[in-house]
Amino acid sequence: MFGMTVFESVLERLKAEARQAEEDAAEEAVEGDGPGEIRGLTSGFAGIGTGGTFVSGSQAAAAYLDLYEAPRSVPPSPQPAPEPPPLPAPHLMRTAPDEIAEDLALTGKEGMDDLLARRRSFARENHPDRAPEDLRANATLRMKIANMLIDETIRRLKVEESLGLSR
Repeated sequence: MFGMTVFESVLERLKAEARQAEEDAAEEAVEGDGPGEIRGLTSGFAGIGTGGTFVSGSQAAAAYLDLYEAPRSVPPSPQPAPEPPPLPAPHLMRTAPDEIAEDLALTGKEGMDDLLARRRSFARENHPDRAPEDLRANATLRMKIANMLIDETIRRLKVEESLGLSR
């Protein structure tokens, strides 16, 4: 080993150990004692620090198991009873023109500003976008009839004004 670099001497030593291991394995195989010895660190090796303290695999596993908390089975919480669907707004069930005129409180004596304010107020309460899904068709029908009634009243007011019959 003299005259070699440190690296070359380490390589030679490793090759010699490998040859020795092969020879030992061949001898054991001939003897029929079963498979040859596996060299190297065992699976139970666990080095702690540099003080040379070692523990077996079962001790290391136990140390990890102490840290591991198995998921605790949580009993299922009782589900609250589902809320009953909200009752439909009763005004959305009224779709006859006379009922909608009653909801609008049309008397025939309203002014233009009053009619426009009633249209906006009615739309806030009855617009199909604010109605439950199953009552949107009723809300749409109510809006159409309300707009028709208000538009007819506005036309009547304009005709009366053009004839000079305005109040």
